[in-house]
Amino acid sequence: MSDNLKHIVVNAFKWSTVDRVAQQGVQFIIGIILARLLVPEDYGLVGMVMFFVQIAYVLVESGLGHALMRTPNITETHKCTVFYSNLIISLILYALFYFCAPSIAVFFNQPSITIIARITFLAIIFDALYIVPFNLLGRDLDYKSITKVNFGSTILSGLSGVIMAFTGFGVWALVVQQTSYHGFRMILFHFYAKWKPQLLFSWQIIKGYASFSLHMLGTSMLTVLFSNVYTFLFGKLYPIKEVGFYTQGNKMSDTVNFTFISILGPTYSVFSKIHEQKERMVTILRSISKKVSIATIPISIFFIIVAEPLFYILFGTKWLDAVPFFQTICMANLFAPIYQVNIHAINALGLAKSTFRIELTKRILIVVSIVICLFAKSGMLTMLYFYVIACWLAFILTVYTIKKNLTIYYYHQLQDISRGILLSIVIGICCYCCTFIPVNVYALLCIECLATLAIYMLYITIFDKNIVAEVRSILKNKYE
Repeated sequence: MSDNLKHIVVNAFKWSTVDRVAQQGVQFIIGIILARLLVPEDYGLVGMVMFFVQIAYVLVESGLGHALMRTPNITETHKCTVFYSNLIISLILYALFYFCAPSIAVFFNQPSITIIARITFLAIIFDALYIVPFNLLGRDLDYKSITKVNFGSTILSGLSGVIMAFTGFGVWALVVQQTSYHGFRMILFHFYAKWKPQLLFSWQIIKGYASFSLHMLGTSMLTVLFSNVYTFLFGKLYPIKEVGFYTQGNKMSDTVNFTFISILGPTYSVFSKIHEQKERMVTILRSISKKVSIATIPISIFFIIVAEPLFYILFGTKWLDAVPFFQTICMANLFAPIYQVNIHAINALGLAKSTFRIELTKRILIVVSIVICLFAKSGMLTMLYFYVIACWLAFILTVYTIKKNLTIYYYHQLQDISRGILLSIVIGICCYCCTFIPVNVYALLCIECLATLAIYMLYITIFDKNIVAEVRSILKNKYE
């Protein structure tokens, strides 16, 4: 990697990390406040609506944004074509969902969903209006501007939601928070990207993007459909309060998992720039996998062990039923950050068809497990246990695909994540043993946090002394 590219890449990762830590920190605090002011039923209602909103986001983007980032010689026509395509799709989808809102309410037997859905669906249009500016900033690895947009949008939308909750608007606090977040992003992304659409459009560009974009669309659609399928099923089959517990557990798990995955967002841009230099991709991919496994796997295990005292302290006793959902989803996402890095590498090689097949296989396993559970009349948690298996198998498929196309053998890939796995086992055993100490939950959580920190410091001292120097280098915006 040349010195200039090292500088750009490290700077991108630095700002991506700042973005996620700052944004998730604010969301975490706001989430605690809202959870204490609202009831599980409020989260259940919004969770049902978000199933359709998430599908719309994927259809609007259509994989065109990713194709735009991979275009070597981008022109204004490319940008405008993608912009207008996204906007037209969003308007069609909003109109469709607007008129379908009463039917959605009838399906879930929740009359209040109609107006909630119609307001929340406005985020679909906002999303379409900032996709191109967002991808232009990402293409230039300008994650400093992306960080400013995300952080500003999170604070403004979060404050809007908290004010609504304090003034007694109930579920509308969550609706305003979700919708205004995308509204603020729309305004701020255009401000920082300094780009305005012109009256340009080319069907040839759409045709050129079709093959790659359709596979990306298929992969993203499968991901969103099945990431939200449990909310959809639970909303139909179980009491709305139980759906609220699942939604909160899933949201807390995503706070951990999405933070890691978002920090790794620049990897796609990096791999796209060097996708023709496979040796460099191998070196960078292995280096990232080693560091990611050490950071993410042990932390996930830590949260699984400390989940009960954590929920008790943050949200109170009314949310303790969400703990098993949180723990199970955290287990499913144990390898998700490394999985995402592998997916970025595969897509950067132009193998979107392979990632689609991996996601399709994963979703077929989920469908089969759901059918089995429905016939066996199993509970919500049993379905999620099968989800864990499906996620882990999908990760194994990415390992196989990486071996096939980048010649990183199974032994090397296992070697890259082995220290993270061993470290997580030590932390897990230590935190579990702490639960037998006769102290209150506040003291227990403090002891578990200190024990985990001590193990990490011991590991760094013995096995990975250079990581401190690397962190300092990143913070100084240098790569030596």
